[in-house]
Amino acid sequence: MPLFNKKSAKISNPSPPMTKDPHNQHHQQLGHHHYDNNNYYNGKNPPTEMPTAPHIDDLSGNGNVTKPTLVFNCQLAHGSPTGFITGFASVKELYQKISECYDFSMDEILFCTLNSHKVDMSNLLGGQIGLNDFIFAHKKGRPKEVEIVKSEDALGLTITDNGAGYAFIKRIKSGSVIDRIP
Repeated sequence: MPLFNKKSAKISNPSPPMTKDPHNQHHQQLGHHHYDNNNYYNGKNPPTEMPTAPHIDDLSGNGNVTKPTLVFNCQLAHGSPTGFITGFASVKELYQKISECYDFSMDEILFCTLNSHKVDMSNLLGGQIGLNDFIFAHKKGRPKEVEIVKSEDALGLTITDNGAGYAFIKRIKSGSVIDRIP
């Protein structure tokens, strides 16, 4: 099953083969115009104007300038084949693309880390992804219910949002009420 749909390639007709003519200077003086600017004879029609790169003034959206497609490598943190993720503009869209790639619900993604499959909150996906970053998606595990008695001012938890509307525990302070739960 392919990860992405194939795009149809647009192929233009190649120009006719050209051969170098050593007598170019003589023919140009006689008024023959069957040579391009590089002194190659095309054997058919006079050369046409070659397309040029767009000028700064042409970059206002009228030219044929296209942005390169960014492709990111992705794996599930517990192990999977490498998937190629592209075409997202937010964390929510990234989670959607990952879930489509690996065929599971977007709600199953707890968080993503960059360049490490380990549960390391210093590598947690934030607002920016580098061009060479490898994305690891961490899926939810089995839920665990516990009852606690709050005996101190703070529980010792740091809770954060994954960017797609789901909160999870980012840190547990050592020696805290929560840390003492088996």
